Amino acid sequence: MTAPTALLDWILDADPLSHPDLLPRAKRCLLDLVGVAAGATRTDLAGHARRFVTTQHGGDRPLLFADGRASPTGVALHGAWLIDALDAHDGQVLTKGHAGVALLPGLLALPEVDTLSGRDFLGLLTLGYEIATRAGIALHATSPDYHTSGAWNALGVAAVAGRLMGLDAERLHHALGIAEFYGPRSQMMRCIDHPTMLKDGSGWGAMTGISAALLARDGFTGAPALTVTDPVVDEIWSDLGSRWYLHEQYFKAYPVCRWAQPAVEAVLSLREKIDAPEQVRRIEILTFHEGKRLHVVHPSSTEQAQYSLPWSVACALAHGTLSAEAVITLEALDLRALASRVEIRESATFNARFPAERWASARLHLADGRVLESAPCEARGNPHNPLSDDELRAKYQALADPVLGERADSLREAITTLDDRPVGDLLALIGAPETG
Repeated sequence: MTAPTALLDWILDADPLSHPDLLPRAKRCLLDLVGVAAGATRTDLAGHARRFVTTQHGGDRPLLFADGRASPTGVALHGAWLIDALDAHDGQVLTKGHAGVALLPGLLALPEVDTLSGRDFLGLLTLGYEIATRAGIALHATSPDYHTSGAWNALGVAAVAGRLMGLDAERLHHALGIAEFYGPRSQMMRCIDHPTMLKDGSGWGAMTGISAALLARDGFTGAPALTVTDPVVDEIWSDLGSRWYLHEQYFKAYPVCRWAQPAVEAVLSLREKIDAPEQVRRIEILTFHEGKRLHVVHPSSTEQAQYSLPWSVACALAHGTLSAEAVITLEALDLRALASRVEIRESATFNARFPAERWASARLHLADGRVLESAPCEARGNPHNPLSDDELRAKYQALADPVLGERADSLREAITTLDDRPVGDLLALIGAPETG
């Protein structure tokens, strides 16, 4: 195989945190991912994930916020399944998906992580975002179908695992090829149309990335990763080390699909103009095609709720926000009635802006005959309209406090100061929540 020497050398030798502006961003990503993981322990998927890996992937590595132990592949699979179970984690618009959901569990999977400094841990996380995000953009540029995040975040996991394990350039090249070849080329829109625990394929992506690095270390060979080596994608990789995609990740304000969040912002912009949600007789949403596909009106599972634009809009209009509880507890009759009043239409203008931009507008038809119309709205949390530090901290506490109790504050402090600590201080705080 002809190896992409510059890329492999960068993965093996780069120190991303020599750019000081990346350190606080890496901590932001880590805090957000850990908070989502804690919140996701309340889902049914979390139990399925734990039971599967402890029985089918036996080993001695601790699980993220769960009892039991598993092999490195099991830890990666469990952790990414867990984070993916609550659709509140970070993402990047051009990938139409998520990197960190697989990268963090991939790092936690390997015993080599236990002796790292906190700074080195954050550096590897940063490195993973740069590789995974480019792999995602490259896959979308070269594939006619829209695959889940697991199809490409597997390469980011293989990269950080390969560096952590001390692979040489040749074996790292094979690891990337194995990760791409075995990564789940699952079709995202199938799970949008039929929302289930499959979610975004990131559990399998994380497991595949760890498997690829372990196989390559043992001498197992892979075909070249075309998302890395195809000349068509040269430009995507040419700015590695100068353009930092870590700065281009978004953070979600709500635990639902990113495509529903512009519509949420649109109805929230009108909420102060009505006295009560019961006044609303019709809710018209104008959005892009993919957002329209989030069609479930009365979800019967949290997966359906997280991929439901009508439910997201109804919860936001009724409560003024959209919490994790709103996508876990689904029996409220008033919310079901509001969701039934949502009508979704597609906009050619908004379609043309996707995926780099996601827009929606809302029109509320009231019982007194008034019609309230919003301006076009984007989701909050993008690089140009970021969540503030206070908002991100509040999101973390809302997700982590009910699960971790007082430990949530200690964990947040450990992440905030991780560059001055051993990573063991973090690892000691992300085990199973206390019960009773």
